[in-house]
Amino acid sequence: MAESAGQTKGTVLRLVLGGVGMFGFAFALVPLYDVICEVTGLNGKTGGRYEAAPAALKPDLSRDVQVRFVTNTNAAMPWHFGAKQGGMTVNPGGVNVAMFYAENPTDRPMVAQTIPSIAPGRAASYFHKTECFCFDQQVLMPGEKVEMPMRFIVDRDLPEGVVTISLSYTMFDITDQASGRYALEKALATKRAPVASAAGDTGAAGG
Repeated sequence: MAESAGQTKGTVLRLVLGGVGMFGFAFALVPLYDVICEVTGLNGKTGGRYEAAPAALKPDLSRDVQVRFVTNTNAAMPWHFGAKQGGMTVNPGGVNVAMFYAENPTDRPMVAQTIPSIAPGRAASYFHKTECFCFDQQVLMPGEKVEMPMRFIVDRDLPEGVVTISLSYTMFDITDQASGRYALEKALATKRAPVASAAGDTGAAGG
């Protein structure tokens, strides 16, 4: 009995120490992840909406930067999502527009959130989005398709050694987490409102 109790205590102690070790490792992964991103250029963090002063929008016609667009969906996301073009050549300091599309092929309303990243990572702070669908959640009705513009500026101070930037988007299904059922119903009601209004106008005209 004493031997059995000792073995049990030993097992419990190993489990506790293992849990503590995994907890500490999880915290260690955060700075390690940031270092890997910085070194490899993976998942470069992009900023929020950029407000550019008109006087600062002067394209540097002496430089060309290739911007590539990469789109993915999370494994649990059934939507069709992509870029209208694989990339474009831009001049630093100029305003550019790229078009993306999304389609909800399911038979239910869904909410999506798109997460952007930049490679190489050191270019992230020089890539400014003035308009982006990634700033908001996307609500699509069953079978609905949308086109989504993304306006951006590559900063004139982009390091000379950076000649290609890859902008990646990953789209996630957040229907179940979308600020609760009330928020989803409100968003759906907003989308239906123009349709209802148009139907009312038609009825009035017919009468």
